Amino acid sequence: MTERALGRTGLTVSRIGLGLAAVGRPGYINLGRANDLPRSRTPDALFRRTADLLEAAREAGVRYVDVARSYGQAEEFLTRWLRDRGVPRDALTVGSKWGYRYTGDWRVDAPVHEEKELSLPRFRTQLAETTALLGDRLDLYQIHSATAESGVFADAPLLRALVAGRHAGTYRAVGLTLSGPTSARTLEIALAARVDGERVFDTVQATFNVLEPSLAPVLEAAHAEGLGVIVKEALANGRLTAANTRAEDGRLLQTLRDVAAACGAGIDQVALAFILERPWVDVVLSGAATTAQLGSHVGALGVALDGAARGPLATLATLAEPPAAYWETRASLPWS
Repeated sequence: MTERALGRTGLTVSRIGLGLAAVGRPGYINLGRANDLPRSRTPDALFRRTADLLEAAREAGVRYVDVARSYGQAEEFLTRWLRDRGVPRDALTVGSKWGYRYTGDWRVDAPVHEEKELSLPRFRTQLAETTALLGDRLDLYQIHSATAESGVFADAPLLRALVAGRHAGTYRAVGLTLSGPTSARTLEIALAARVDGERVFDTVQATFNVLEPSLAPVLEAAHAEGLGVIVKEALANGRLTAANTRAEDGRLLQTLRDVAAACGAGIDQVALAFILERPWVDVVLSGAATTAQLGSHVGALGVALDGAARGPLATLATLAEPPAAYWETRASLPWS
């Protein structure tokens, strides 16, 4: 698999990365997930699934793995697999996130799955928890779902602590992830953040897909300024896969099937290829819950949407939804 630098961080990533949100805890927002996981979603069962995915990813050349404190036991699962398999330190780039605390009590039907707090005490607490597990394998530490409204960018002591962690070598890069219809404004503020003249953020992780491509200009600009760009929710929480049975998405799915047929690929693969076409995207996260899904996602690297397929690429561009509508739909998707 093709590898590349993650912005100017000095970190190496693969074009396809693996996110463990879908397998680190029993409940998540992904259409069709009930059919993807074992009936018994005990920690042991989900560790075995996670280990299978990590093995398959390693064999496929996946170089970047993404976890978070709020992803149930994702950090624990990754740490256990790294230890059990004796994976060399330089074989994998690991990113994690702080800000959300898992509150789901290992239940799919939990009334609240996670609780958010972007404060200096939360950062310090969760950094200690993360490093207690991952140790020196933590490469990138990201604010989880930073927003312009959260006040996080005006918290000078917090920004100073983020930079201090990078200087101390606790992690090599500082990042933020974006969520919601005000993400463009959030990224603009983040790009301007400085501590003693030093830029705070090295990377940005953002939702970008066929249905929500509105961040393309600001992400491209951020990449041009040296930030690494990681794309999450590339398949719109399952809406851009065959698992989508929503009646409201009937036209969307038919269009995807037509484009996929024209390209000789799966609908998930053309949706991923739409993102991989962008030279400013460093790594696209697969949120696979099965090794078959991961294999299909890796196969997107061989799907070309240029040349004879330029018509399908233009068709995919017509599927974009207004950002407010996209995020309203995402908020309505069930945990499963």
